[in-house]
Amino acid sequence: MNKIMLLGRLVRDPEVRYTTTGKVVCQFTLAVDRPFTNQDGQREADFINIVVWGKTAELCGNSLMKGHRVLVDGRLQIRSYDGKDGNKHYVTEVVANGVEFIERKGYTPGNGGEAGSGRSDMESFGSQVPFDEEIPF
Repeated sequence: MNKIMLLGRLVRDPEVRYTTTGKVVCQFTLAVDRPFTNQDGQREADFINIVVWGKTAELCGNSLMKGHRVLVDGRLQIRSYDGKDGNKHYVTEVVANGVEFIERKGYTPGNGGEAGSGRSDMESFGSQVPFDEEIPF
């Protein structure tokens, strides 16, 4: 089984392009924190190339930006190609089956995702109803 799940932040804005057959592909690099610190007590990260195809690629290209945090579900792919220099080059990447948008950079809960907006995410749904502690069962 070849299955990978990664949670990280985009290192730069995603790149969207179309193949000669008209398929849309989106590529971005995800910075994923390692679960431990180095000798200096600093966190290190791995920078993993992600490839997304189809409608999900269009959505990623239109919605994601550098710093956004995403959860990627996919599979590891290692491919090779002959470069213009005549050498064989190897590429390791994750081909995403799904991408979930977790949060934007600078997001803090309770402000609607916008720094300094002062509005909660729920305020857009109407007025708050008081909690009734009597439950009828």
